[in-house]
Amino acid sequence: MPKCEQFNKICAKLDSCEHYQKFRVYWDKVLAMGNDSLEKTIAIATALCLVCAVLVSFSAVALKPLQVHNKELDMKKNILDVAGLLQEGSDIDKAFAEKIEAKIVNLETGDYVEDMNPAEYDQRKAAKDPALSAAIPKEKDIAHIRVKAKYAKVFLVKEAGALKSVILPVHGYGLWSTLYGFLSLDPDGQTVQSINFYDQAETPGLGGEVVNPNWRALWKGKKVYAETEQAGSEKGLIEAAEIGEPALSLIKGVVDNSKPGSQYQVDGLAGASLTSTGVTNLVRYWMSKEGFAPYIAKVRAVKGVKS
Repeated sequence: MPKCEQFNKICAKLDSCEHYQKFRVYWDKVLAMGNDSLEKTIAIATALCLVCAVLVSFSAVALKPLQVHNKELDMKKNILDVAGLLQEGSDIDKAFAEKIEAKIVNLETGDYVEDMNPAEYDQRKAAKDPALSAAIPKEKDIAHIRVKAKYAKVFLVKEAGALKSVILPVHGYGLWSTLYGFLSLDPDGQTVQSINFYDQAETPGLGGEVVNPNWRALWKGKKVYAETEQAGSEKGLIEAAEIGEPALSLIKGVVDNSKPGSQYQVDGLAGASLTSTGVTNLVRYWMSKEGFAPYIAKVRAVKGVKS
């Protein structure tokens, strides 16, 4: 239907509306008043507010699909980035569809959940749904998140059918905010490829350095789970872990790669010890039995890696 015809139909309906006719009469009366009239001032101000409110509401509704798409695009970009597959100027949607496979994991069992659609699952929303979440016992809640979703969306990078990366969503409290990010591991479930945080509100220049590419690069090649008895470290923010438990942590200062246990350590964030502790806590929590450990054990079993 032509736009002018639609407009004419709307006008015809308005003309037949009793309330609209009363409004027209009143509006003509207002316009006839003097400019110094208080009633005219209030009426015009009210009308402007109503028109602006309608325009803002219309814009919010009209732009929502674009906002949702941009949010999804940004998430895909972050996943490609942590997988080392992000190329400047590339088609994000196409690259993600070709190289990344999303799966839903039952955190308790470590099994894939085949009857849930990864494209429709939002882990952050699920954590707020009592039917899809569980309270975390205080003594186990080292990441200070209180509640976790029962299912997590993980991302797999495959090449010629072979698994190249496992990307896990992680989050936990820092100093001022909950940090949300992704941890990318080799297929052995042990060696770190990269980490990034796409949502955080830590102090710029201090805890906010979690997004600094130079600091993120320090994580490559680090080990998650303790393989041997670790020597104590005076600089460690958290005590050494037992064999088979998450051991990766940020330390105060710079890692001395000549010392035992350095493969489990990352340079702490200068002047941001609480954020550093928060990052250590969230990584250790999500890589523990409370998080992805059951799933990682099954990934390693498939790859023939001894746990």
